[in-house]
Amino acid sequence: MDIAGIKKYFQSDRFIPVIFHLVFWTIWIAFPFVTNSGNEKFRQYSIAMLPVTLTHIPLFLLNSEWLIPKIFRKKGIRIYLLYLLALVLVFATFQLVLKESIIPEDLIRHHWDIFWAVVPALFITAISTGYGFIYYQIKQDQVAQEMKQEQLKSELSFLRSQISPHFIFNILNSIVYLIRSKSPQAESVTIRLSELMRYMLYESSDTQVPLEKELEYLSNYIELQRIRFDEDVDISVDVKGNVTQQMIEPMLLIPFVENAFKHGVGLIENPSIQIKILVDENKLDFQVQNKINDADESKDRDSGIGLKNVNRRLELLYPGSHQLNIIRRDNWFIISLILDLNQRSYQ
Repeated sequence: MDIAGIKKYFQSDRFIPVIFHLVFWTIWIAFPFVTNSGNEKFRQYSIAMLPVTLTHIPLFLLNSEWLIPKIFRKKGIRIYLLYLLALVLVFATFQLVLKESIIPEDLIRHHWDIFWAVVPALFITAISTGYGFIYYQIKQDQVAQEMKQEQLKSELSFLRSQISPHFIFNILNSIVYLIRSKSPQAESVTIRLSELMRYMLYESSDTQVPLEKELEYLSNYIELQRIRFDEDVDISVDVKGNVTQQMIEPMLLIPFVENAFKHGVGLIENPSIQIKILVDENKLDFQVQNKINDADESKDRDSGIGLKNVNRRLELLYPGSHQLNIIRRDNWFIISLILDLNQRSYQ
Protein backbone atom coordinates (compact mmCIF):
# COMPACT_ATOMS: atom_id res chain seq x y z
CA MET A 1 0.00 0.00 0.00
CA ASP A 2 1.45 3.39 -1.04
CA ILE A 3 1.33 6.66 0.95
CA ALA A 4 -1.83 7.83 -0.83
CA GLY A 5 -3.53 4.55 0.02
CA ILE A 6 -2.54 4.83 3.69
CA LYS A 7 -3.85 8.41 3.84
CA LYS A 8 -7.15 7.37 2.28
CA TYR A 9 -7.40 4.46 4.73
CA PHE A 10 -6.81 6.76 7.72
CA GLN A 11 -9.39 9.22 6.42
CA SER A 12 -12.04 6.54 6.02
CA ASP A 13 -12.47 5.93 9.75
CA ARG A 14 -11.80 8.31 12.62
CA PHE A 15 -11.07 5.35 14.95
CA ILE A 16 -8.16 4.11 12.83
CA PRO A 17 -5.53 6.13 14.80
CA VAL A 18 -6.83 4.68 18.08
CA ILE A 19 -6.77 1.16 16.65
CA PHE A 20 -3.26 1.75 15.28
CA HIS A 21 -1.94 2.77 18.71
CA LEU A 22 -3.61 -0.14 20.49
CA VAL A 23 -2.23 -2.69 18.03
CA PHE A 24 1.23 -1.14 17.74
CA TRP A 25 1.86 -0.79 21.48
CA THR A 26 0.48 -4.23 22.21
CA ILE A 27 2.95 -5.73 19.73
CA TRP A 28 5.81 -3.52 20.94
CA ILE A 29 5.35 -4.45 24.60
CA ALA A 30 4.66 -8.14 23.94
CA PHE A 31 7.50 -8.63 21.45
CA PRO A 32 10.30 -9.39 24.00
CA PHE A 33 8.11 -11.93 25.82
CA VAL A 34 7.04 -13.74 22.64
CA THR A 35 10.51 -13.94 21.09
CA ASN A 36 12.22 -15.15 24.29
CA SER A 37 9.47 -17.13 25.99
CA GLY A 38 11.85 -20.02 26.81
CA ASN A 39 14.48 -17.89 28.54
CA GLU A 40 13.46 -17.33 32.17
CA LYS A 41 16.17 -14.77 32.90
CA PHE A 42 15.30 -12.74 29.81
CA ARG A 43 11.61 -12.95 30.76
CA GLN A 44 12.43 -11.46 34.18
CA TYR A 45 14.55 -8.81 32.47
CA SER A 46 11.68 -7.92 30.11
CA ILE A 47 9.27 -7.60 33.04
CA ALA A 48 11.71 -5.35 34.89
CA MET A 49 12.17 -3.29 31.70
CA LEU A 50 8.42 -2.58 31.28
CA PRO A 51 8.61 0.94 32.81
CA VAL A 52 11.47 1.76 30.45
CA THR A 53 9.56 0.34 27.49
CA LEU A 54 6.50 2.42 28.40
CA THR A 55 8.57 5.62 28.12
CA HIS A 56 8.55 5.03 24.37
CA ILE A 57 4.87 6.05 24.34
CA PRO A 58 5.47 9.71 25.31
CA LEU A 59 8.47 9.76 22.94
CA PHE A 60 6.21 8.63 20.11
CA LEU A 61 3.43 11.10 20.98
CA LEU A 62 5.72 14.07 21.53
CA ASN A 63 7.19 13.57 18.08
CA SER A 64 3.97 12.84 16.18
CA GLU A 65 1.60 15.16 18.06
CA TRP A 66 3.87 18.10 18.94
CA LEU A 67 7.13 18.27 17.00
CA ILE A 68 5.63 17.58 13.58
CA PRO A 69 2.45 19.72 13.71
CA LYS A 70 4.02 22.54 15.76
CA ILE A 71 7.78 22.74 15.19
CA PHE A 72 7.98 21.33 11.66
CA ARG A 73 5.01 23.36 10.41
CA LYS A 74 6.21 26.66 11.87
CA LYS A 75 10.01 26.41 11.77
CA GLY A 76 10.85 23.98 8.98
CA ILE A 77 12.70 20.69 8.60
CA ARG A 78 16.12 21.77 9.99
CA ILE A 79 14.81 23.07 13.30
CA TYR A 80 12.52 20.06 13.52
CA LEU A 81 15.46 17.64 13.14
CA LEU A 82 17.41 19.47 15.85
CA TYR A 83 14.46 19.23 18.20
CA LEU A 84 14.02 15.56 17.30
CA LEU A 85 17.68 14.76 17.97
CA ALA A 86 17.49 16.51 21.33
CA LEU A 87 14.30 14.63 22.18
CA VAL A 88 15.88 11.24 21.38
CA LEU A 89 19.00 12.02 23.44
CA VAL A 90 16.93 13.18 26.41
CA PHE A 91 14.78 10.06 26.35
CA ALA A 92 17.76 7.72 25.85
CA THR A 93 19.53 9.32 28.83
CA PHE A 94 16.38 9.15 30.92
CA GLN A 95 15.92 5.48 30.05
CA LEU A 96 19.52 4.67 31.08
CA VAL A 97 19.01 6.39 34.44
CA LEU A 98 15.63 4.72 34.94
CA LYS A 99 17.06 1.34 34.02
CA GLU A 100 19.89 1.67 36.55
CA SER A 101 17.42 2.51 39.29
CA ILE A 102 14.79 -0.19 38.78
CA ILE A 103 16.50 -3.26 37.30
CA PRO A 104 18.30 -5.70 39.64
CA GLU A 105 22.08 -5.75 39.27
CA ASP A 106 22.17 -9.41 38.22
CA LEU A 107 19.91 -8.70 35.24
CA ILE A 108 21.71 -5.63 33.89
CA ARG A 109 23.78 -6.07 30.72
CA HIS A 110 26.15 -3.14 31.03
CA HIS A 111 27.82 -3.68 27.67
CA TRP A 112 24.46 -3.41 25.92
CA ASP A 113 23.13 -0.39 27.85
CA ILE A 114 23.67 2.23 25.16
CA PHE A 115 22.42 -0.10 22.43
CA TRP A 116 19.17 -0.96 24.26
CA ALA A 117 18.58 2.70 25.06
CA VAL A 118 19.35 4.32 21.71
CA VAL A 119 18.28 1.77 19.07
CA PRO A 120 14.69 1.26 20.33
CA ALA A 121 14.37 5.03 20.73
CA LEU A 122 15.51 5.52 17.13
CA PHE A 123 13.11 2.83 15.92
CA ILE A 124 10.18 4.46 17.76
CA THR A 125 11.25 7.83 16.39
CA ALA A 126 11.25 6.48 12.83
CA ILE A 127 7.79 4.92 13.22
CA SER A 128 6.35 8.01 14.92
CA THR A 129 7.83 10.28 12.24
CA GLY A 130 6.20 8.29 9.45
CA TYR A 131 2.92 8.11 11.34
CA GLY A 132 3.09 11.79 12.32
CA PHE A 133 3.72 13.08 8.81
CA ILE A 134 0.93 10.98 7.31
CA TYR A 135 -1.50 12.01 10.04
CA TYR A 136 -0.40 15.66 9.77
CA GLN A 137 -0.96 15.64 6.02
CA ILE A 138 -4.37 14.06 6.49
CA LYS A 139 -5.31 16.83 8.91
CA GLN A 140 -4.04 19.45 6.47
CA ASP A 141 -6.08 17.89 3.67
CA GLN A 142 -9.17 17.83 5.88
CA VAL A 143 -8.73 21.47 6.86
CA ALA A 144 -8.25 22.43 3.21
CA GLN A 145 -11.35 20.45 2.25
CA GLU A 146 -13.40 22.06 5.01
CA MET A 147 -12.24 25.51 3.94
CA LYS A 148 -13.12 24.70 0.35
CA GLN A 149 -16.58 23.54 1.41
CA GLU A 150 -17.10 26.69 3.48
CA GLN A 151 -16.01 28.87 0.57
CA LEU A 152 -18.33 26.94 -1.72
CA LYS A 153 -21.23 27.36 0.72
CA SER A 154 -20.53 31.08 1.00
CA GLU A 155 -20.36 31.54 -2.76
CA LEU A 156 -23.54 29.55 -3.34
CA SER A 157 -25.35 31.54 -0.65
CA PHE A 158 -24.18 34.74 -2.32
CA LEU A 159 -25.32 33.55 -5.74
CA ARG A 160 -28.72 32.52 -4.40
CA SER A 161 -29.11 35.83 -2.58
CA GLN A 162 -28.57 37.57 -5.92
CA ILE A 163 -31.44 35.64 -7.47
CA SER A 164 -34.07 36.57 -4.92
CA PRO A 165 -34.06 40.40 -5.19
CA HIS A 166 -33.63 40.24 -8.97
CA PHE A 167 -36.62 37.93 -9.24
CA ILE A 168 -38.74 39.87 -6.74
CA PHE A 169 -38.29 43.09 -8.72
CA ASN A 170 -39.58 41.36 -11.85
CA ILE A 171 -42.62 39.97 -10.04
CA LEU A 172 -43.38 43.32 -8.42
CA ASN A 173 -43.36 44.90 -11.86
CA SER A 174 -45.92 42.33 -12.93
CA ILE A 175 -48.11 43.04 -9.89
CA VAL A 176 -47.90 46.81 -10.45
CA TYR A 177 -49.01 46.29 -14.03
CA LEU A 178 -52.03 44.21 -12.96
CA ILE A 179 -53.04 46.71 -10.29
CA ARG A 180 -52.88 49.60 -12.74
CA SER A 181 -54.91 47.70 -15.29
CA LYS A 182 -57.42 46.68 -12.56
CA SER A 183 -57.20 43.08 -13.61
CA PRO A 184 -59.87 40.72 -12.16
CA GLN A 185 -57.12 38.12 -11.82
CA ALA A 186 -55.59 39.89 -8.82
CA GLU A 187 -56.65 37.13 -6.41
CA SER A 188 -55.09 34.28 -8.38
CA VAL A 189 -51.97 36.37 -8.88
CA THR A 190 -51.73 36.97 -5.14
CA ILE A 191 -52.06 33.24 -4.43
CA ARG A 192 -49.39 32.33 -6.95
CA LEU A 193 -47.12 35.05 -5.65
CA SER A 194 -47.49 33.73 -2.09
CA GLU A 195 -46.53 30.25 -3.32
CA LEU A 196 -43.50 31.70 -5.06
CA MET A 197 -42.43 33.62 -1.98
CA ARG A 198 -42.90 30.57 0.26
CA TYR A 199 -40.65 28.53 -2.01
CA MET A 200 -38.03 31.27 -2.17
CA LEU A 201 -37.99 31.93 1.57
CA TYR A 202 -38.35 28.46 3.06
CA GLU A 203 -37.17 25.91 0.51
CA SER A 204 -34.56 27.59 -1.67
CA SER A 205 -32.09 27.51 1.26
CA ASP A 206 -31.97 23.69 1.06
CA THR A 207 -29.03 22.15 -0.74
CA GLN A 208 -31.43 20.21 -2.97
CA VAL A 209 -35.16 20.19 -3.63
CA PRO A 210 -37.42 17.77 -5.50
CA LEU A 211 -37.40 18.49 -9.23
CA GLU A 212 -41.19 18.42 -9.10
CA LYS A 213 -41.22 21.42 -6.72
CA GLU A 214 -38.71 23.32 -8.82
CA LEU A 215 -40.91 22.84 -11.88
CA GLU A 216 -44.01 23.82 -9.89
CA TYR A 217 -42.21 27.02 -8.91
CA LEU A 218 -41.32 27.56 -12.56
CA SER A 219 -44.93 26.97 -13.58
CA ASN A 220 -46.21 29.58 -11.11
CA TYR A 221 -43.78 32.13 -12.50
CA ILE A 222 -44.81 31.37 -16.08
CA GLU A 223 -48.50 31.62 -15.21
CA LEU A 224 -47.92 35.04 -13.66
CA GLN A 225 -46.28 36.13 -16.88
CA ARG A 226 -49.18 34.71 -18.90
CA ILE A 227 -51.56 36.85 -16.87
CA ARG A 228 -49.36 39.89 -17.28
CA PHE A 229 -48.99 39.64 -21.05
CA ASP A 230 -52.40 38.06 -21.73
CA GLU A 231 -52.55 37.07 -25.41
CA ASP A 232 -49.69 39.32 -26.48
CA VAL A 233 -47.02 36.65 -26.03
CA ASP A 234 -47.15 33.10 -27.33
CA ILE A 235 -45.97 30.93 -24.41
CA SER A 236 -45.68 27.16 -24.72
CA VAL A 237 -44.47 24.70 -22.09
CA ASP A 238 -43.87 21.02 -22.81
CA VAL A 239 -42.90 18.67 -19.95
CA LYS A 240 -42.13 15.00 -20.58
CA GLY A 241 -40.80 12.24 -18.36
CA ASN A 242 -40.98 11.35 -14.67
CA VAL A 243 -40.23 14.45 -12.58
CA THR A 244 -41.17 12.98 -9.19
CA GLN A 245 -38.05 10.97 -8.36
CA GLN A 246 -35.23 13.48 -8.91
CA MET A 247 -33.54 16.21 -6.86
CA ILE A 248 -32.02 19.45 -8.11
CA GLU A 249 -30.33 22.64 -6.92
CA PRO A 250 -33.13 25.08 -5.96
CA MET A 251 -33.88 28.01 -8.28
CA LEU A 252 -31.44 26.72 -10.87
CA LEU A 253 -33.78 26.90 -13.87
CA ILE A 254 -35.62 30.17 -13.25
CA PRO A 255 -32.83 32.48 -14.57
CA PHE A 256 -33.19 30.93 -18.04
CA VAL A 257 -36.94 31.58 -18.08
CA GLU A 258 -36.50 35.06 -16.61
CA ASN A 259 -34.02 35.86 -19.35
CA ALA A 260 -36.52 34.75 -22.01
CA PHE A 261 -39.22 37.06 -20.68
CA LYS A 262 -36.74 39.90 -20.17
CA HIS A 263 -35.40 39.84 -23.74
CA GLY A 264 -38.15 37.99 -25.61
CA VAL A 265 -41.02 40.47 -25.21
CA GLY A 266 -41.38 44.20 -25.70
CA LEU A 267 -40.33 45.62 -29.05
CA ILE A 268 -40.56 42.25 -30.79
CA GLU A 269 -43.08 41.38 -33.45
CA ASN A 270 -45.12 38.29 -32.54
CA PRO A 271 -43.11 37.46 -29.40
CA SER A 272 -42.84 33.78 -28.61
CA ILE A 273 -41.31 31.83 -25.73
CA GLN A 274 -41.00 28.05 -25.91
CA ILE A 275 -39.95 25.90 -22.96
CA LYS A 276 -39.23 22.20 -23.27
CA ILE A 277 -38.41 19.90 -20.34
CA LEU A 278 -37.49 16.26 -20.78
CA VAL A 279 -36.52 13.96 -17.90
CA ASP A 280 -35.01 10.63 -18.92
CA GLU A 281 -34.01 8.65 -15.83
CA ASN A 282 -31.27 10.82 -14.25
CA LYS A 283 -30.83 13.19 -17.17
CA LEU A 284 -32.59 16.54 -17.45
CA ASP A 285 -32.85 18.14 -20.90
CA PHE A 286 -34.03 21.72 -20.45
CA GLN A 287 -34.48 24.14 -23.35
CA VAL A 288 -35.74 27.71 -23.45
CA GLN A 289 -35.98 29.74 -26.64
CA ASN A 290 -37.39 33.17 -27.35
CA LYS A 291 -37.66 35.43 -30.33
CA ILE A 292 -35.27 38.37 -30.57
CA ASN A 293 -34.98 41.33 -32.90
CA ASP A 294 -31.98 42.52 -34.88
CA ALA A 295 -31.24 45.26 -32.37
CA ASP A 296 -30.30 42.59 -29.83
CA GLU A 297 -27.55 41.14 -32.04
CA SER A 298 -24.88 43.35 -30.52
CA LYS A 299 -25.75 42.36 -26.96
CA ASP A 300 -23.67 39.84 -25.06
CA ARG A 301 -25.48 36.55 -25.18
CA ASP A 302 -24.69 36.04 -21.50
CA SER A 303 -25.84 39.54 -20.51
CA GLY A 304 -27.47 40.11 -17.14
CA ILE A 305 -26.77 38.77 -13.71
CA GLY A 306 -29.09 35.78 -14.19
CA LEU A 307 -27.20 33.77 -16.81
CA LYS A 308 -23.75 34.52 -15.39
CA ASN A 309 -25.05 33.55 -11.98
CA VAL A 310 -26.52 30.22 -13.05
CA ASN A 311 -23.48 29.37 -15.17
CA ARG A 312 -21.24 29.78 -12.11
CA ARG A 313 -23.56 27.63 -10.00
CA LEU A 314 -23.45 24.90 -12.62
CA GLU A 315 -19.64 25.00 -12.58
CA LEU A 316 -19.62 24.66 -8.79
CA LEU A 317 -22.34 22.06 -8.37
CA TYR A 318 -22.27 19.95 -11.53
CA PRO A 319 -18.66 20.08 -12.80
CA GLY A 320 -18.20 17.78 -15.76
CA SER A 321 -21.84 16.63 -15.60
CA HIS A 322 -23.63 19.44 -17.39
CA GLN A 323 -23.68 20.85 -20.89
CA LEU A 324 -24.87 24.43 -21.35
CA ASN A 325 -25.24 25.86 -24.85
CA ILE A 326 -26.36 29.43 -25.57
CA ILE A 327 -26.79 30.21 -29.26
CA ARG A 328 -28.50 32.55 -31.73
CA ARG A 329 -30.23 31.04 -34.71
CA ASP A 330 -32.02 33.33 -37.14
CA ASN A 331 -34.31 35.41 -34.91
CA TRP A 332 -34.22 32.99 -31.98
CA PHE A 333 -32.18 33.03 -28.79
CA ILE A 334 -31.81 29.43 -27.57
CA ILE A 335 -30.57 28.13 -24.23
CA SER A 336 -30.07 24.38 -23.88
CA LEU A 337 -29.06 22.68 -20.64
CA ILE A 338 -28.37 18.96 -20.31
CA LEU A 339 -27.80 17.98 -16.70
CA ASP A 340 -26.96 14.73 -14.92
CA LEU A 341 -29.03 15.10 -11.75
CA ASN A 342 -27.15 12.33 -9.93
CA GLN A 343 -23.71 13.91 -10.30
CA ARG A 344 -24.00 16.86 -7.93
CA SER A 345 -20.55 17.54 -6.43
CA TYR A 346 -21.59 19.44 -3.29
CA GLN A 347 -24.20 18.23 -0.79
